[in-house]
Amino acid sequence: MIEINSQLKRGTLELCVLALVCRGDCYGYELVNRISESMHITEGTIYPLLKRLKDNGSITSYIVESQEGPPRKYYQITDNGKVEKERQESEWREFAESIGKLIKGEGE
Repeated sequence: MIEINSQLKRGTLELCVLALVCRGDCYGYELVNRISESMHITEGTIYPLLKRLKDNGSITSYIVESQEGPPRKYYQITDNGKVEKERQESEWREFAESIGKLIKGEGE
């Protein structure tokens, strides 16, 4: 795992969460663990983002009882969330391509 500049991380974390939840319902701690495989984040970072995504209608949540401990809140993508994920993913790809060209000196 590499240490990523906090500004870059902040700009991409929402897309990471939407992409993971789009693949399947997840609970908050699970999201932290999965994202932490690629970049360092904390629970304190993810939960405000989940609330914002829920408030804007990109995700919903539901509670599942757990045999091993307290009930878990799972997050599920909505149709609006799928559209937003696709929009952000397209924007990310265009951005990464443009920066890649700039770094390589293409088009000069």
